[in-house]
Amino acid sequence: MKRLAQLSIPALALFVAGCGLLPPPTDQAVQAKPAIHKPVVAAVHHVPKPEPTQQELFDYVRGKLLALSPSDGYNDNQEVSFDPATSIMSVTQPDGRCDIFLGSIDTNSMLWEIYDPSDSFHVRPKVLRLTLTSLSGQKARTCYDAHNQVDPTVPGNRARLLFSLQKSDAVADFQEKMNKAIKKLVTQAGGEGEKSLF
Repeated sequence: MKRLAQLSIPALALFVAGCGLLPPPTDQAVQAKPAIHKPVVAAVHHVPKPEPTQQELFDYVRGKLLALSPSDGYNDNQEVSFDPATSIMSVTQPDGRCDIFLGSIDTNSMLWEIYDPSDSFHVRPKVLRLTLTSLSGQKARTCYDAHNQVDPTVPGNRARLLFSLQKSDAVADFQEKMNKAIKKLVTQAGGEGEKSLF
């Protein structure tokens, strides 16, 4: 009987261990376990995209004015130039040129509209027109005729940029992108930046 009791104690210990009834492991046992190292994930730092320069903005605007120019022999954008010293952008068309004073433009008043340049004698394709209004008391533009004389019939408190409606419709998000480029260009030239009024 004594021998049977001796055999039963180790069997009982194995049974208790198998059922999870033994006390939790000691601190020494925990410390003896090998540590599991998780891979360290490096933090991703996004470098902000640098703001476009004044020249880059003008190049974008000029490119679109020429590539998407109305081709009706009347509203064509034949050449577009920019003087960074005076912040004047000049747009040459068949009947003369207009100097736009970017530093005098209020970007909060920009307006897009579809305009029909047809008259009694000529039917012309519709154009997409962007109107830029000057700050109070300042001139948005001065226009010259084909003989380089100031044209007094052209209002000076607003400037207009013309694009072919058909060509511009084929460019994704054209108005949105042009708005951003013009606003940034005007702001860098010293004009009134966009404000949230409402």
